[in-house]
Amino acid sequence: MIVKYPENVRFGQRVAELRKNAQLSQESLALKSGINRTYMGAVERGEKTPSLLIISKIAHAFDLTLKQLFDYE
Repeated sequence: MIVKYPENVRFGQRVAELRKNAQLSQESLALKSGINRTYMGAVERGEKTPSLLIISKIAHAFDLTLKQLFDYE
């Protein structure tokens, strides 16, 4: 059973939203950020709690600061 914490789900939704707005596939975002595609999918679904390193890689792939990446409500 996979436990989905609300914070992970919301972060995953934010990543998916940014990815779609940038017209990127999960695979292309994963390649751009240096993250495994399967792991990226799990992050977007809220199934994984990404480390600060992974979060930083995602922000860098979007050319955002960490603050900008987390700028959602």
